[in-house]
Amino acid sequence: MVFSSNVFLFLFLPIFLGLYYLSGNRYRNLLLLVASYIFYAWWRIDFLALFAAVTLFNYWIGLRVGTAGVRTRTAQKWLILGVVVDLGVLGYFKYANFGVDSLNAIIASFGIEPFVLTHILLPIGISFYVFESISYIIDVYRGDTPATHNLIDFAAFVAIFPHLIAGPVLRFRDLVDQFNHRTHTLDKFAEGCTRFMQGFIMKVFIADSIAPIADHCFALANPSTGDAWLGALAYTAQLYFDFAGYSSMAIGLGLMMGFRFMENFNQPYISQSITEFWRRWHISLSTWLRDYLYISLGGNRGSTFATYRNLFLTMLLGGLWHGANFTYVIWGAWHGMWLAIERALGVDAAPQRIRPLKWAFTFALVVIGWVIFRADNLDVAWRMYAAMFSFGDWRLSELTRAQLTSLQVATLLLSYAVMAWCGIRQFHAQPLAGAPKARAADAMPAGGAAVGVALSYRALLFHAAVLLLFAAAVLKLSAQSFSPFLYFQF
Repeated sequence: MVFSSNVFLFLFLPIFLGLYYLSGNRYRNLLLLVASYIFYAWWRIDFLALFAAVTLFNYWIGLRVGTAGVRTRTAQKWLILGVVVDLGVLGYFKYANFGVDSLNAIIASFGIEPFVLTHILLPIGISFYVFESISYIIDVYRGDTPATHNLIDFAAFVAIFPHLIAGPVLRFRDLVDQFNHRTHTLDKFAEGCTRFMQGFIMKVFIADSIAPIADHCFALANPSTGDAWLGALAYTAQLYFDFAGYSSMAIGLGLMMGFRFMENFNQPYISQSITEFWRRWHISLSTWLRDYLYISLGGNRGSTFATYRNLFLTMLLGGLWHGANFTYVIWGAWHGMWLAIERALGVDAAPQRIRPLKWAFTFALVVIGWVIFRADNLDVAWRMYAAMFSFGDWRLSELTRAQLTSLQVATLLLSYAVMAWCGIRQFHAQPLAGAPKARAADAMPAGGAAVGVALSYRALLFHAAVLLLFAAAVLKLSAQSFSPFLYFQF
């Protein structure tokens, strides 16, 4: 089941919310757990057993670590056991096929018979729920959160359906208080509905409309320079609106249930360095990698070389987390290399003004990285790069011109206009470092009542526009074929 489906919109969500608000506070977490398991089982019921087993195992490991004491040797042994088992489960289901195929490619060159392994199906969302389980037992070991004795709350945290399939990557320590005491207000519910509708519009109206452009260009056997750059730019916009749209929908659903999740995107394409980009893109994952991998590797506590090595290895492993393919490893290495270079050069990761050349250079680096991230294999990536940097024929091929529709081109242009407008607004809204905060009395100019009325009308128009676009997006969804979120594969 996916958010952008009629069965979710008109069956699952209304029934769940109805039961949720009819239930007392005592039973809402249990209802959330049951609903989340139904949501997950809608895809494949057999993998629900694996999901539940991982949850029970980490609940038990957390209790053992908590009983042993913060950072004790016994607690460390339990932690190592938990992390090894979690990574073993993730490694088997996500990387066994890749490992055997890679090994067979090597031994086949020596004339040796290849190994035969039954194809292993990747359980959906396994990367996210394993990472969240690992963060929990590490936090218990570090003393950042006590081990919970409430199995229902812990299981509901791991399974909570708004973020289950594609994040954000949540942490138990950030949500434990909300599981025990969260508020349910009309304002919060209305905010959640607006966020959900915004994400739905981003996904269905923009990402799904752009997707055929990227799919076509990456499938061309002999793309022109124009084809290759068009495909790269289309995928750059598609991925953002698809994934940021999902995150917005997840945050909105959380608000409807009284939860407030962390933001996962902050206008990443206005970044003026790769370091800044990773502070704005998939924030929940980048902070997870920093707190649980980069710091565990030593962070910046060692030599200068060790810091660069840790940055590179963190992103290399972060790339591998996205999938069992050399394309993801190279993509992670690409970003790790630039993070290390920027660290060495002392690049400012929080600029106070826009420098067009820095922005253009950073955006080009990101787009170049997205090409290999999107490519099915190294051959496709090489074909795209060869076309992009041959600087030959900038005209679109006849195949591409025949494939493109006016709506697709208009949506692509609109997507970049929206990103530019939102990015510039967000950048200028940031207060300068050290600038004093305005007092409430200073924030309202003369004629404040008139301004307040104008703002209320503006808000009313905004919500009306969102509602109309959401209704149109639902109609579009009903007319189109199934379109999964891109991050479901990770």
